[in-house]
Amino acid sequence: MAETRKGEVTFKGNPIELVGPKLKAGDAAPDFKAVGAGLAFISLADTAGKARLFNVVPSLDTPVCNKQTKHFAEVLKDLGDKVAAYTVSTDLPFAQARFCTEAAIDNVKNLSDAHDHSFGEHYGVLIDGLPVPLLARSVFVVDASNKITYVEIVPEIAQEPDYEPALAALKAAAGV
Repeated sequence: MAETRKGEVTFKGNPIELVGPKLKAGDAAPDFKAVGAGLAFISLADTAGKARLFNVVPSLDTPVCNKQTKHFAEVLKDLGDKVAAYTVSTDLPFAQARFCTEAAIDNVKNLSDAHDHSFGEHYGVLIDGLPVPLLARSVFVVDASNKITYVEIVPEIAQEPDYEPALAALKAAAGV
């Protein structure tokens, strides 16, 4: 049984339990197996080579997740190919692709954690006890050497993350 943590995060004021470790800056980024475009499995190694932002949301079909993903896509345009960005959710890859098409997002790739929730469990953001598996709203920055340089697990899932520190950490990890 994986480690669980309670009291760190609420959903509309109600405490929820997270599965997995509490990661922090300086930790090695854990491996994962998520589903990317074309239903291909994607691991941490498949994302390697540059600084990466993992934008983790419960579901792209909700207003705050929608706004968060669009915001990151917009502000990351200035960084071009100096960084890589991924939105991670338990949405199916088809729903993720539809969202990006409708929102005209082409600079953030999608990773679906619907298969075995390994991203959520390994990064400590899988919500326990819900009728369907969801990930807690969070942001991880991982540098080119697979070290975590920034973590925000948003304390209230219904709220947006603090964008500026995440972007500053991503720029620092990319050396820009």
